[in-house]
Amino acid sequence: VRRQKKAMIDHTGINVSNLEKSKTFYSIVLAKLHCKILLELPNAVGFGSEKDQLISKDPGGAFWISAGIPQEPRVHIAFSTCSRSEVDEFYKAALKAGGTDNGSPGLRPKYHSNYYAAFILDPDGYNIEAVYHLPDLIKAFNKRIPRTA
Repeated sequence: VRRQKKAMIDHTGINVSNLEKSKTFYSIVLAKLHCKILLELPNAVGFGSEKDQLISKDPGGAFWISAGIPQEPRVHIAFSTCSRSEVDEFYKAALKAGGTDNGSPGLRPKYHSNYYAAFILDPDGYNIEAVYHLPDLIKAFNKRIPRTA
């Protein structure tokens, strides 16, 4: 029997105080990670990518925001990226969209040597993160290629 790839968590979500404001914020920010609105209901919005469905199977997406009283204490959500540059783009877009800096892009060696992340407080104060766990492959590749004059 061949095992199917799966995510540890199929989907998760948070309550937001202003659904329209948060929908706009997350649409802008998550677009930098190649994610978009996959399902919109009267009081909730699901975000993800077509690729997410290969793992989670949830056609509504892996991340949901719902109209309601924000959770206390605020939860932390880390979004996976495909590169360090996506972390940088996420951070810039989040600041432009009204997020608050909670840790600029950079290495976080206290977690592990290649932990590259940025942290933002969303409109409700949730600590959201974009993270990349691999070495900067472009820099590593360029170091291995000898330069000729």
